Amino acid sequence: MLELAVLGSGSSGNSALVCLGETRILIDAGLSARQLCLRLENLGVAPDQLSAIVLTHEHGDHTRGIDVFCRKRSIPIYGTTHTCAIVRENVKSEVPWHHFEAGDDFMIEGVNVESFSVPHDAVDPVGFIFRCNKSSVGVVSDVGHVTRMIIDRLKGVNTLFIESNYDEVMLQNDTHRPWSTKQRISNRHGHLSNDQAAGLVSAVASSDLTRVILGHLSSDCNAPDLARRVILKKLESDGYPNVQVECAMRKDPLPLCKTALESSDPAENASEHISEEKPAKPDQVCDSTIVSADTPQVSVEEWSQTEWAF
Repeated sequence: MLELAVLGSGSSGNSALVCLGETRILIDAGLSARQLCLRLENLGVAPDQLSAIVLTHEHGDHTRGIDVFCRKRSIPIYGTTHTCAIVRENVKSEVPWHHFEAGDDFMIEGVNVESFSVPHDAVDPVGFIFRCNKSSVGVVSDVGHVTRMIIDRLKGVNTLFIESNYDEVMLQNDTHRPWSTKQRISNRHGHLSNDQAAGLVSAVASSDLTRVILGHLSSDCNAPDLARRVILKKLESDGYPNVQVECAMRKDPLPLCKTALESSDPAENASEHISEEKPAKPDQVCDSTIVSADTPQVSVEEWSQTEWAF
């Protein structure tokens, strides 16, 4: 069965992990290389044994750790053609790049990965669904508004990891950001509010949905209890009171957790525990040039204007 962990989520850095036995797929690498290693090791996953990194889009809070992290690790990176073209400009490490087009499906060591387009102020942003047997997890990172495609693709997933970035009242009452920045955040290619996230959860909820994880929460225009309460209220009103709802934070990773309820079929419950003895075997496609100079670590404040750059 698939398992999901969230290493960290917020405008300062985003990364999550999907596992199936010895298959370990990192979703985005927006934390520093040091933090990626520390948090993976805390989950019992050796950084050298990652099977792949898949990218939702090119913004720094989803990609800035790649170059340093991959200097000693030849880990395949999957991204759309346009996303890879931008990200690899800042990645001098020797990396096998795997390009796909938004809407493509592909396999990574027994896990089926489905991609689909999402609206965000990036060159070619995508969401993902990871499937194996009867377990599935949907991942939608930065999204400006909910589309019919997003709803159709996410229906029936067991675990849903989506952003719930801001509370509308708190954002409008914020005195630290100019009106133009507030408009960028709340427009149709910005981020989802708590109410928008609740609408998406409601639209895709089914008897198969067991867990919702809320990510990319603003530190001063949202609050975990508030975001969680909005989602729970909507689920309960729709007749899904037993769905677990929790918030992913910046500094407190969520541990690996099964993405679906245990099956009654013994064959489906065969051991899928992570082994630290057998490394993953990535399929190399092409390489880039190695550069030995260290890349400086960059501190990015929330709502950084660079988050909106193409």
